[in-house]
Amino acid sequence: MSRPGGGDADPLPGGNLLSRSLPVRGLLLAVGMFTSLRVPPVVRVTPRTATAALLLAPVAVLPLGVLAAAVVWAGGQLQLPPLAVAFAALAGLAVGSRALHLDGLSDVADGLTSSYDAERALAVMKSGTAGPAGVAALVLVLGAQAAALASLVNLASRGDGLRAALLVGALVCASRAALWIVGCALVPPARRDGLGVTFTQRVSVVVAVLGWLLLAALAALVDPVRGPLTVLVAALVVAALTAHTVRRFGGVTGDVFGAAIEVALLVLLVGLAGA
Repeated sequence: MSRPGGGDADPLPGGNLLSRSLPVRGLLLAVGMFTSLRVPPVVRVTPRTATAALLLAPVAVLPLGVLAAAVVWAGGQLQLPPLAVAFAALAGLAVGSRALHLDGLSDVADGLTSSYDAERALAVMKSGTAGPAGVAALVLVLGAQAAALASLVNLASRGDGLRAALLVGALVCASRAALWIVGCALVPPARRDGLGVTFTQRVSVVVAVLGWLLLAALAALVDPVRGPLTVLVAALVVAALTAHTVRRFGGVTGDVFGAAIEVALLVLLVGLAGA
């Protein structure tokens, strides 16, 4: 993981010309933040590097997409129980992301149900403990994700394993585009410390919209109607979650980034599982 800082450059230990390029720094930062893979740390995180990391998040989690795809493909080929395979794939994603997104989902659910006072809600979220609402959110979201994944395992077991695996991997990567919405220029941070300072208000609205339109176009390759519609619904759900947290907390926190990823993955899986 990297640590926020100032300056105009983000040198890497033993860095060369390639390692000092903005895309490489952004990708390394994204991999270090959104996966459990070990990468050279980015010593200083500038606003431009933070923006690049958010934009490259779908690429950074490609190893997680490959992992989930492999589990679904193997489970289908071996004719294993679909629901068990689905939970195994989700467990791999949790380990591969240090379960930080699931922790964010739990904390946001607790914060939204704890108090109408923003400071109190933020304190609850920062406590690190899972309350009843957080546990319920985890059970419901993971359960729905697993049910959708199970249908793709069924598809793989019926001889269409490659299609199912590719779809699962693509959806895992696409779900990270939720960060483009939560981190867009219109969304303020709830706190002036932590992720709020460095990673909010980094993605322009135009870039976020164009990025999601590109995802919709790619989803049309899966299903010309259901694909783009599912992507649109996912974007709207993430935007609604973001807007609600801004109203309740005064802005977003790192937990909201994680919750948005899990919610986006849920909508994408449910919408395209039968495509």
